[in-house]
Amino acid sequence: MARKKPEEEHENHERWLVSYADLMTLMFAFFVVMYAISSVNVGKYRILSDSLGAAFGNMGVSPKTPPAIDQHSAIPERTLAAAQKQRSHEAALHREKDRLTSVARDILKALAPLVAQGKVRVTQSNLGINVEINASVLFAPGDAKLNKESDKALAAVAKVLKSDNHLIQVEGHTDNVPIRNASFPSNWELSAVRASSVVRLFLENGVAEGRMVAVGHGSNQPVGTNDTVEGRLRNRRVAVMILSDLPEPVTEVPVNAADAR
Repeated sequence: MARKKPEEEHENHERWLVSYADLMTLMFAFFVVMYAISSVNVGKYRILSDSLGAAFGNMGVSPKTPPAIDQHSAIPERTLAAAQKQRSHEAALHREKDRLTSVARDILKALAPLVAQGKVRVTQSNLGINVEINASVLFAPGDAKLNKESDKALAAVAKVLKSDNHLIQVEGHTDNVPIRNASFPSNWELSAVRASSVVRLFLENGVAEGRMVAVGHGSNQPVGTNDTVEGRLRNRRVAVMILSDLPEPVTEVPVNAADAR
């Protein structure tokens, strides 16, 4: 009997699909890793990288630290927001300083003769503008009624402040020489009424009442020594403070209840 001829094996032309599928899997893993690297969330990158390493049998161990990332893209959103807020605040402070400087120049121009005589001093700080006027320009000794000569000077200041919108604090100050008469039992009353007289004149010249406050300090805030005539003369003054809308923030320190025991 003749031997049966074996059947010929047909070549499998679809074996390439296995290699192609492996290639696609590796490409997918590659692009997933690249996406994870580009993400700003480093924690998610590490979790994903470790998961892929475990899935592939730790064939490709993930690095302990991710590749270098663009510092600008890695900044958290809260940090960016804080930086933007800081820049906006600094710009606002700069604009406010320019506004106050303009007001200070107008006041200097209005009081130029008294500034030249050393009877008025104008300074500017982060709190605002301080216009220090010697009391001898405004009042008779021991009196709180504005003299006629001071009306013109204060009216010029009021004209500048009228077109402005900053808050105004007028402070009265005296020397330490005691006063006691029917009108003023002490320097407290004298300083407070003098500040009120200036506020009233500003009000009469168009400055809004709601912007102003009058404060009397008596002799408690001297700017010179009370041991000399010149020092006492300088201490007798009225300070007109134009307050900044954006003063520098004050740091608050919490007080513990235990500290009060």
